[in-house]
Amino acid sequence: MNRNDAEKRIKELREELAYHSRLYYEKDQPEISDFEYDMMFRELLDLEAEFPELDRKDSPTHKVGGKADDKFKKVRHPVKMGSLSDVFSFEEITAFVEKTKVALSEMGEEKIEFTVEPKIDGLSVGLTYENGDLVLGATRGGGEEGEDVTANILTISSIPKKLPSPISLTVRGEVYMPRCEFERLNREKEEAGEKLWANPRNAAAGSLRQLDSEVCAKRGLDIFVFNHQIGDLWPDGRTPATHSDTIHRMGELGFPVIDLLAVTDSTEKILDAIRKLGEARDSLPNDIDGAVIKINSLRQRELLGENTSTPKWAVAYKYPPEEKETKLLDITVQVGRTGVLTPTAELSPVRLAGTSVARATLHNIDIIRERDIRIGDTVIVRKAGDIIPEVVRSLSEKRDGTETVFRFPECCPSCGGRLVFDGADEGDDDFEEGAVRCINAACPAQLERRITHFASKGAMSIDGMGPRTVKLLLENDLISDVADIYTLKKEDIEDLPGMGSLSAENLLSAIERSKTRGASKLLFGLGVRHIGEAASEAICSHFGGIAPMFEAVSDDFLKVDDVGEIMARTLVDFFALPETRELIDRLSSFGVVTEEEKKEAVSADLAGLTFVLTGTLSRLTRSEATEKLKARGAKVAGSVSKKTSFVVAGEAAGSKLDRANELGIKVLSEDELFEMLND
Repeated sequence: MNRNDAEKRIKELREELAYHSRLYYEKDQPEISDFEYDMMFRELLDLEAEFPELDRKDSPTHKVGGKADDKFKKVRHPVKMGSLSDVFSFEEITAFVEKTKVALSEMGEEKIEFTVEPKIDGLSVGLTYENGDLVLGATRGGGEEGEDVTANILTISSIPKKLPSPISLTVRGEVYMPRCEFERLNREKEEAGEKLWANPRNAAAGSLRQLDSEVCAKRGLDIFVFNHQIGDLWPDGRTPATHSDTIHRMGELGFPVIDLLAVTDSTEKILDAIRKLGEARDSLPNDIDGAVIKINSLRQRELLGENTSTPKWAVAYKYPPEEKETKLLDITVQVGRTGVLTPTAELSPVRLAGTSVARATLHNIDIIRERDIRIGDTVIVRKAGDIIPEVVRSLSEKRDGTETVFRFPECCPSCGGRLVFDGADEGDDDFEEGAVRCINAACPAQLERRITHFASKGAMSIDGMGPRTVKLLLENDLISDVADIYTLKKEDIEDLPGMGSLSAENLLSAIERSKTRGASKLLFGLGVRHIGEAASEAICSHFGGIAPMFEAVSDDFLKVDDVGEIMARTLVDFFALPETRELIDRLSSFGVVTEEEKKEAVSADLAGLTFVLTGTLSRLTRSEATEKLKARGAKVAGSVSKKTSFVVAGEAAGSKLDRANELGIKVLSEDELFEMLND
């Protein structure tokens, strides 16, 4: 690769890594798997090593984790909480061990031991004790500075609040969510119609960052303590000689420590310990994503020292994404709320990434054809992004002639209605090539999912009205559309299976509260194609409510930022339907608010200006910057167009910055924005 190509690729990788790092560490909402992130990170490391003149201090390769969240008090760690270098093959582990042995031998060291322990997939924290009392729990954050989450740390029962000795010290551990708790929480979320947690790690991180410690207390978090950072482990000031000594002593003090700790001086035994950990992953009560190999002697660690951002005395081996072989028993078709039919693989149950998997997405008919997946095939499955099971490929060499080619149904499996091949308008939220759609608006499967969506958190937020409850109400002919929700009475609900008097009262209270959610939540809840949550808010803010939309033409909708031709046409068509007006009239008659409350601007000095935020901001969060701009009368859009007044470019700004330069739009730094907002 020449220098110009390397420079371009390095820029792309830094932008991608900054984006995904923020989602992972600060938002707990990953879009890609750890393995995909690690591969990009490794590629960037290799390019920076090959072209050192292109390396920069602000590169993701020189950073640890994410920045501390502004909603928590920030605290500085007494000792930097760093990260480890990752390796992905046994050859790299062997090279690390041999290189370390040579370096220490040259320093006159003879006995060189290593430890091997599981790499817990959770959130790294520091616990500080003064005279035996727990006084601070903090997240790692950027390594130097983290978030004070003491109130939430105190809810974790396995963390000792008072030590048996009056000592002062800081230890480091990994807060995690046991698999059983993760599965329980996701069952509850699914029942409530909420978005599921991506994986136990993100569930743990999201729980530990709850502002309400009572919520955190219900999440069943746990911890493993794996490092002594600073301070005395014994009242008499004794100092341990090895890492394994510190683990033993921390266990004596009451800390939960990892008992799967191997100590050896043999490369082969190190590799064998890693293999055994990998084989035991399914049987563990918690997720691990690798194994950590460390020098055991604390004195030898000091001799080796550290690189810029990682120690020279340890590495983390990352296991590749887990794939399993199983039998594809059948292919069924699910109908979504917008009518899209999605083929689903029915599998012989297989244990994958800690859970039993019996179903996996096949995405669309094109995927089935391209991968030549047949009913009866032996297939390879994995979890995309560590949560969504998918069929990777079929093993055609294992066919015995009994397999059958899947034929897409000629009519809707739910209502028997006509199916159309969807041209899949570009920009559609559920766009997929090869999409097939049921166009019957009265389709029962669509109705069930539309009502569930209407009641979901992002829409009307009706607690207790998840998929199970919606299905019960439909099966008992208590509702036939979303307006019927507001006709329900206690006697209708309390005798349903699994309900009762209290559940009925709680549900009716939630229904009553939903009436005041406002026009934007209502519009989003109606599930208009192409119209997401942000677009609903922008549209309702522009029109002031639902009523004016019945008279609006396409050009009226196009005046709203980020509304394009397809969205405008869809909205015009939707509000032209007689049944839409009838539905809104019924909702209004039940007291559902169809207007949008106008938020008064603090001042209007930025009125008429449109801002687009791109990249990572350090002084303000995106949401804070957006709120401050709107309070001054400005609009904040999601994409750059000729209507854009300013683009605010944070760290690792991407394509939006390029687009701004192409259009000649003024670009502001974060400092310039800060000055503008504080004039």
